[in-house]
Amino acid sequence: MPGRYFEDWTVGDRISHEIRRTVTETDNLLLSTLTHNPQPLHLDAEYARASEFGQVVVNGTFTFALMVGVSVGDTTLGTLVANLGYDKVTMPSPVFIGDTLRAETEVLELRESLSRPNAGIVTFEHLMFNQRNQLVCRCQRTALVQRRSPKK
Repeated sequence: MPGRYFEDWTVGDRISHEIRRTVTETDNLLLSTLTHNPQPLHLDAEYARASEFGQVVVNGTFTFALMVGVSVGDTTLGTLVANLGYDKVTMPSPVFIGDTLRAETEVLELRESLSRPNAGIVTFEHLMFNQRNQLVCRCQRTALVQRRSPKK
């Protein structure tokens, strides 16, 4: 399903995204090293084993990016003008290597764009869950989305 235009959304729309992803050690290692994040909790198995988690914890920025990425095909693919911001990002439960993650999205708000007659503003809430249905990440994403036809 391609992204939707501004007029196609209503507040309260909910999507359970079909894409699921099992997190690998390579995912965590690549994201941590690409972003120069030396946190041993993400990279050092011996250090992580001695932590309260007892194992490597997946870098939270990977979890966040995966959650948003999984949502794109159903929300803004081909209709996005720009992401305007991400708010209220929380990670209430850790993600571990081998966890399988899934995402859901709800439309929280729709607003007319005052400066762009060809677009509107959609605020999404994205949620990511592990295979035990524990919430592992949540955020609000505000997106400037194309209209089917400019507002007059």
